[in-house]
Amino acid sequence: MKYSALAVLVCAALTACSEPSPKQTVAQTARQSDSAQVQQAPSAAALYEQAAHTLFQARALNAAGLGLSSEQTGKDLSAQLEDYGSENEQGLRQRLTQLASQLAALPAPESAAEAENLAVMLNIVQYYAGQPGFAAGYIDPWMGHSAFVVNQINGPVIDMPGALQNSHPINSEQDAKNYLSRLEKFGAALASVQQKFELDANTGWMAPKILLERALVIIDSFANGDANQNVLYLDFARKLGGLKQLTDAQRTQYLAEAKALVSAQVQAGYQKLAVSVRLQLPKASSESGIWAQPGGADYYAWSVRQLGDTELSPEQIHQLGLSEVARISQEMDQILKAEGYSTGSVGERMAQLNNEPRFLYEDSDAGRQQLLDDLNHYIKEIGEKMPDWFATKPPYEVEVRRIPVEIQDSAVGGQYSSPAIDGSKPGIYWINLRDIKANAKFDLKTLTYHEANPGHHWQVALNLAQDQLPLLRRVAPYNSYIEGWALYSELVAKEMGMYQDDPFSDLGRLKAELFRAVRLVVDSGLHAKKWSREEAIAYMAKTTGTTESDVVAEIERYMAWPGQALGYKLGMLKLVELRQYARTELGDKFDIRAFHDLVLLGGAVPMSVLEQKVKNWVATQKA
Repeated sequence: MKYSALAVLVCAALTACSEPSPKQTVAQTARQSDSAQVQQAPSAAALYEQAAHTLFQARALNAAGLGLSSEQTGKDLSAQLEDYGSENEQGLRQRLTQLASQLAALPAPESAAEAENLAVMLNIVQYYAGQPGFAAGYIDPWMGHSAFVVNQINGPVIDMPGALQNSHPINSEQDAKNYLSRLEKFGAALASVQQKFELDANTGWMAPKILLERALVIIDSFANGDANQNVLYLDFARKLGGLKQLTDAQRTQYLAEAKALVSAQVQAGYQKLAVSVRLQLPKASSESGIWAQPGGADYYAWSVRQLGDTELSPEQIHQLGLSEVARISQEMDQILKAEGYSTGSVGERMAQLNNEPRFLYEDSDAGRQQLLDDLNHYIKEIGEKMPDWFATKPPYEVEVRRIPVEIQDSAVGGQYSSPAIDGSKPGIYWINLRDIKANAKFDLKTLTYHEANPGHHWQVALNLAQDQLPLLRRVAPYNSYIEGWALYSELVAKEMGMYQDDPFSDLGRLKAELFRAVRLVVDSGLHAKKWSREEAIAYMAKTTGTTESDVVAEIERYMAWPGQALGYKLGMLKLVELRQYARTELGDKFDIRAFHDLVLLGGAVPMSVLEQKVKNWVATQKA
């Protein structure tokens, strides 16, 4: 995420730059001609608050997921749903663009901390404003300008029911009424998704045909069946059952209302959306990459800069991926040979391991429960060693949960969702149990360190706890920083001794790193080099030996999220580079706990900001 305005502000925040001076920014010079206007302009703090209000008032369920208060969002959103219609989306982006202009025009702050705040906040607001002049897609509080409002892996079609289940507790009668109010608005929310989908489709922009076919399976699952078996009715009934102050008559009345609303709003809305998607399906592209969409090449170039946080070209990224694949494969080959596996490619030998009964859980409810128990054990086990490597512990807990069955076929193997700021909901490490063979025992330590501790949960939860930062910085979605940290955490876990005397789990760690290197190859392959879905699947399966179900879901994920898969390896490489720089410069003065605090306690930031912070820290430590 590199903008010229960011470069100017980062200079002011973090270095003693000579050109331009912190007090001679271009924006400030332009404003010196009207000092009265400067005095009347909103303060930085007011603009930060306004930016958070603007985003979350348009994304009420995301605000619920973060446990934000009415004060933090600027109004009570507890009974609201989103409107993804084109007019609303355009208005959101225009308001954010205007806020970015106001932020860019502010005088450079005197303190380094406030200058960093301004630099990063400007960057975040520009991120949410999306690609300039490009109207397709929608704004997602995690992905930023997301390509397709209907796809198989995220977006309002999937996220709205998930948010109600995971982020709308019922602890009072008013909570129950708010849930019903949201069910009542569900049809209108889905109609807005349909309107945006159709408008984008009329310009030739929609997800590839295979992704829409996958999305239809999910849409149909929400659209059909008895209303009292719908996941939202069952969720409401379960939560209502814990509300002891209701009379039997009240409970019966609320359940009847919920059933009627699920039928008339939720199911009917999904039915109409299904009709619309099926109508557009014949027009959808059979090509897999974003290059085939109108304006797709420009969109990918923009996404690479945003989500990869890099100035590397797609071709340079592709070649970097190939070189990393070769390096990691060689390390894996050495372990495989040491363990008696010497025949076939690395991918073939990994596939062989994946079929060995000793590495598989039983394909049963008991086997899946044992898997969940093991994940919790890994979290507890590494937790005992964390104080030796990390000075500051987050105040939020993490919980392991299974990805819901109704979306598991298109979901990734593991993922993480943030705790609520108010502590009402823990961080959640989600595991996909659709295919027990996709969860070999030697893979799960690494997945746990990535999703929970010291990976996503540790980083995100510490970020949330930094209440001195503006709200949007506490939830900043910097992909390369966040995913890079989680991949870096897998390496740190090895350095902590978590793979000692466990060569197969260490092989699983390398397999996971190889997977991320392959992402550099296939993401650039799909979206810049015009690879087909089948080419990408074949390359990933052959190179990594990962089970087919996981490979297919992964490749289709990259098709829906151009550029997102680049952040893992690019971010990790930058973090390793910065750590090595600090260690080399400081020698015996280098403190890994202090380094990790430096990286984590300032919150997620563009990598250029982090690099300058590390260099300044090193200079201070040497003085």
